[in-house]
Amino acid sequence: MITDGARAEEQAARFLAGRGLIILARNYRCRGGEIDLVCRDGATLVFVEVRLRTNRDFGGAAASITPAKQRRIALAANHYLAGKPLPACRFDAVLLDGTRIDWIRNAFDAA
Repeated sequence: MITDGARAEEQAARFLAGRGLIILARNYRCRGGEIDLVCRDGATLVFVEVRLRTNRDFGGAAASITPAKQRRIALAANHYLAGKPLPACRFDAVLLDGTRIDWIRNAFDAA
C-alpha cells in the first residue's frame, strides 16, 4: 500500500527532476535521522525535506519543519557525507499544501 507520504515524495522528486535536479537517493536513513531526497543540483548536493499538509489546523507544511526535525536531517546528512569528499551542500524543502507546491531553497542551515 502506498502512503500519502510516499506519494508526496514521488511528486516532489518529479517536480525537482523537472527543474534539472538529479535524484541520488530516496528515504536515506540512519540512526537518529532521515532524509527524504538527496539530489544533485549542478555541483551542489541538496538534502530535501518533503512535507505534506492537507489540514492547516496545526500550521502549514513549513511550520512542521521544527528545529528538532532540522537537527535530525542534519545528522542524517552528516552520516551520508561521512568518508566522502565534502561538496557544497544545502538543505531545501518541498512543501505540498493541497494542490500547491512550494520549493524553498536553503530552507534552513545545519544546526
